[in-house]
Amino acid sequence: MLVTTKKMLLEAQKNHYAVGAFNVENMEMVQAVIAAAEEMHSPIIIQTTPSTLKYASPELYLANVKALANKAEVPIAIHLDHGNSFELAMQTFRCGYTSIMIDGSQKPFEENIALTSAVVKAAHAANISVEAELGSVGGKEDSLDNGEGGYTDPSKAKEFVERSGCDSLAVAIGTAHGVYKHAPKLDLNRLSAIREVVDIPLVLHGTSGVDDEVVKECVQRGICKVNYATDLRIAYTRGVKEVLAENPDTIDPKKYGARGREYVKQYVMEKMQVVGSAHRI
Repeated sequence: MLVTTKKMLLEAQKNHYAVGAFNVENMEMVQAVIAAAEEMHSPIIIQTTPSTLKYASPELYLANVKALANKAEVPIAIHLDHGNSFELAMQTFRCGYTSIMIDGSQKPFEENIALTSAVVKAAHAANISVEAELGSVGGKEDSLDNGEGGYTDPSKAKEFVERSGCDSLAVAIGTAHGVYKHAPKLDLNRLSAIREVVDIPLVLHGTSGVDDEVVKECVQRGICKVNYATDLRIAYTRGVKEVLAENPDTIDPKKYGARGREYVKQYVMEKMQVVGSAHRI
């Protein structure tokens, strides 16, 4: 079933687990993520970035997710990840996305509040939940390049949430997008400080490559949504490469797509256990 993320994340917050949010690029990855959710009896969030939505329209991704969600017995949300403009946020909102992220983290504090508030006002009129970001998760993913990033200030987080009206908040505590060159060292005390002053669900971005035990600690300290993107691409591509290496004459995309799909499914199932969402439905 297709749902919004608000109830899903509040349920996770209440019961001290997190919901995995997985970025998809094609039909096979959508199939893999939802199949994993069904097998693990877990709620799930499927995400697309602005760059992905240049490859294919939000209507096309929504149609893939909706077709499978209508037959699924677990709650599924489709979410705009790192929405980089009011216009894109509204495009996904109008076409039927059930959750929107507006990322004004690169803007000055007041401009971030203004942009987030505008999206919140529109989305809340239709009971669609909004994720925002304060501080900036570093690294590069698709066309998103946040450089070194910048940590979230707990005192600013409290004010930001109160004034913007957002439903969940992505925090910057040392993670980064893309492939890590070295194991990241997360500022867990900062996360706890943010949790003390912010009562809405908190989101961890840039989690591909972060040690599972560290992710579990973040969940214990208040993270309710954990984003994975890069490692799904790696898993899918590994499957494709294996099939082509085994049989270079393969011309049927279904052959290598199926292997990539299976590897993505296995990865997602593993991460559902890490974040604690498995067997919650």
